[in-house]
Amino acid sequence: MNANNGIDEDGKVRLTQLSNAAGCAAKLKATELIGILSSLPKVECGNLEVGFDGAEDALCYNLDDATSLVSTVDFFPAMVDDPFTFGEIAAANALSDIYAMGAKPLYALSLMCFPQRLDKRILKEILEGGISKAKEAGIPIAGGHTIDDEVPKYGLCVTGSARRGRIWRNNGVREGDCLVLTKTLGVGIINTAVKCREASPEAERKAIESMRKLNKLACETAFGFDVHAATDVTGFGLLGHMMEMIEGANSLLTASAGKKLSARIFSKEVPYFSESYELAEIGLLPAGLYNNRDYTKGKVRFDDDVPLPLQDIMFDPQTSGGLLLSMSLQDAEDYVKQMPGSKIIAEITSDCGSLIHVE
Repeated sequence: MNANNGIDEDGKVRLTQLSNAAGCAAKLKATELIGILSSLPKVECGNLEVGFDGAEDALCYNLDDATSLVSTVDFFPAMVDDPFTFGEIAAANALSDIYAMGAKPLYALSLMCFPQRLDKRILKEILEGGISKAKEAGIPIAGGHTIDDEVPKYGLCVTGSARRGRIWRNNGVREGDCLVLTKTLGVGIINTAVKCREASPEAERKAIESMRKLNKLACETAFGFDVHAATDVTGFGLLGHMMEMIEGANSLLTASAGKKLSARIFSKEVPYFSESYELAEIGLLPAGLYNNRDYTKGKVRFDDDVPLPLQDIMFDPQTSGGLLLSMSLQDAEDYVKQMPGSKIIAEITSDCGSLIHVE
């Protein structure tokens, strides 16, 4: 392997060797990003219902009395070597933000960074992978923008729509709600092992299958229930995104409420790939995982019997992760019966003694 150009001795390009981080693990540190965003000037816009404050997954613009537009943008370096699969995963990840808002995607634009020195057939395959996943979502990729960059990066800017007043915010959790997770955790750890050539073919296959899966069905199934809050689990890990949900809900409570909400996680119910647990046991962890620990510092309390590898998995940055839905116990139980692979992993309460308690 030539470490400078990501090309094997046999001439095959390994996209994963062209960047230091992969997928959503390439996000900037949340602790630093929040400080920057909070210092930016606020531009007032009467029709903008949701902007970049509040750690929401997408913006929401009220088009008229009946319709809201929902828009998002997401792109990152490759976490797999196959160009077509990379395109699929990046597109699925970008579309996920629209589904996390309870909206239906309408169309998308491509964002592509690509080195001039590489074979342009690789670029074409990445774009074809994105188009394939967009077609599965029922939308066109109608244009985009491409620049020369030494690290290949790909993603989408997606616009969707929802009935006005019916979008899912991340701050609507209620006491007594259950939190439902729709995908298995651990893909960030596995992606790190793939980059180091330490992952088994089976582990890599499972991670790819999960990452390229759209959250379309998970979202559409949830339309039949009363979803109080939602987000998708991506770069800040399960605990980071759950923390944002609880803190967002608490920010809406008045001082007279007298209590703050918290989450109790049932660690034995948290779904994860067995291979990611084994890799965590030997310390093969992405850098983004440590950033997520810093992000949630002082907000998460683990019982003594929660194994360290499982703790790591809950901090693991996910690429194209599942939806995290807050709904009543009855709705949650009915939802998991209809949505394969989903599990009730936590409950919202006000007596945990910490923002998140993992037991």
